[in-house]
Amino acid sequence: MHHRSPDQSLPGTSRRSLLRGAGGAALLAGAGIPLLSACGGSSTAADPKTVTLGSNSSDAVPKKAFAEIYTAFTKASGITVDVNTKDHNTFQEQINSYLQGTPDDVFTWFAGYRMQFFAAKGLATPIDDVWQKISGNFPEAMQKLSKGEDGKYYFVPLYTYPWAVFYRKSVFEQYGYEVPTTWDDFTTLCKRMQKDKLVPIAFGDKDAWPAMGTFDQINFRTNGYDFHVELMAGKASWTDPKVRKVFDHWTEILPYHQEGAVGRTWQDAAQTLVSKKAGMYLLGTFVGQQFTDKADLDDLDFFAFPEIDPEYGQDTVEAPTDGFMLSKDSKNHAGAVKLLEFLGTPQAEEIYLKSDPNVVAASTKADTSAYTPLQKKSYDMISGAKSLTQFMDRDSRPDFTSTVMQPALQNFVRNPKNVDGILSSIERQKKTIFASS
Repeated sequence: MHHRSPDQSLPGTSRRSLLRGAGGAALLAGAGIPLLSACGGSSTAADPKTVTLGSNSSDAVPKKAFAEIYTAFTKASGITVDVNTKDHNTFQEQINSYLQGTPDDVFTWFAGYRMQFFAAKGLATPIDDVWQKISGNFPEAMQKLSKGEDGKYYFVPLYTYPWAVFYRKSVFEQYGYEVPTTWDDFTTLCKRMQKDKLVPIAFGDKDAWPAMGTFDQINFRTNGYDFHVELMAGKASWTDPKVRKVFDHWTEILPYHQEGAVGRTWQDAAQTLVSKKAGMYLLGTFVGQQFTDKADLDDLDFFAFPEIDPEYGQDTVEAPTDGFMLSKDSKNHAGAVKLLEFLGTPQAEEIYLKSDPNVVAASTKADTSAYTPLQKKSYDMISGAKSLTQFMDRDSRPDFTSTVMQPALQNFVRNPKNVDGILSSIERQKKTIFASS
């Protein structure tokens, strides 16, 4: 969720969500961090009873949830899953080198542009055969999200989750706050929280992806889904007055964000919401992983990012989708296909959701009767959306978001007055990157 993750990532995925790019591989290797390809699970000859799997689920909650799925698969098939887990951000940064080296048979990744990028580069294997078995488990929107630009399937989705503004019900009750639905209501609420000695908006951008989520929300609320997609695809200009308007809105609420954000992780920022020192927090629902006390978690709620332009209302929802892909030269192809077919079952999703109730199933066949109120609300928010986005670094080129957007947004958070210089620099670099293949 990566964001990341997100995840993912993540984005977060955390996941998430949370999705890094390929640009930092050489840098990280130079820093003495072993490249993923050096420790992939596929250096040995293929064992027909073992499938290797590269995973970015390094956070405790998703790591345990995935382990339980693989155990169930082994029980059903007799095939062992040899998991190669890497720190979430390291995985994102090194994915390009990893996939070009000796990758594992199957790897965790994200729907949308992120998946299409590697499919187009020939670094993943089409899995239309898997989808012949599993397509009935997924709604059309999920099927669409799982295809490459060539119309072939490359991805098996497991779960999805929305980004929204989180708050604690008891804090809103204590101070008499109401959920804001418009920008004016939102800024007025921020001012009130500040007067009440709360941090209005918890914020941590040390890992450089959370700020992307803020940009996305303000952009599609200000300029609509179509412009957002064009901008992410490199077709619209970052010096367009529409983009400047996004940063003007952001500048207006930046003083209400937690100070020192660039030095704080998202998990540390979440703790200020847990401890009731902050009033709100824009993040994916994986924020719930940080609420380890049940009473605190039961007190957690969220609302859609407020409307900025009535023309677009609140009709776009950012809902990153995490799942699995098949690498280009899997050593145990037959075993990998069996694993992917299992991962596309409602049973696999239900196992995952038991351990990680912060996300919702991608499949319409999964049993939702045990969903928490937050999961039900997430499901309604996603299914009721007119348009779904994946997250900036899943909706755009990974090399662009990693090498250009992450440092640019951190620069903006530190120096909002420098916005024109930042946007000119982004546009210059974007032209170079998107002009390359």
